[in-house]
Amino acid sequence: MLVLSRHRDESIMIGDDVVVTIVDIRGDKVRLGIEAPQSIPVHRQEVYDAIQRENRRASQTSSAATKDVKPPRE
Repeated sequence: MLVLSRHRDESIMIGDDVVVTIVDIRGDKVRLGIEAPQSIPVHRQEVYDAIQRENRRASQTSSAATKDVKPPRE
């Protein structure tokens, strides 16, 4: 893990497309501004984890749960 020190209004670059800026610092909380192309998803860790859990759950759906789903007509 790379650890950097930044002050308010300072930024870091991730690759050529992602800019992370320190927007505010209040006590033990830091507010970040993130600029990234729409093609790069940006989520808080807990949201990302929930998405991953849901994706795993959906991929493990049994064939019994989908037996009544009709294939698309050609």
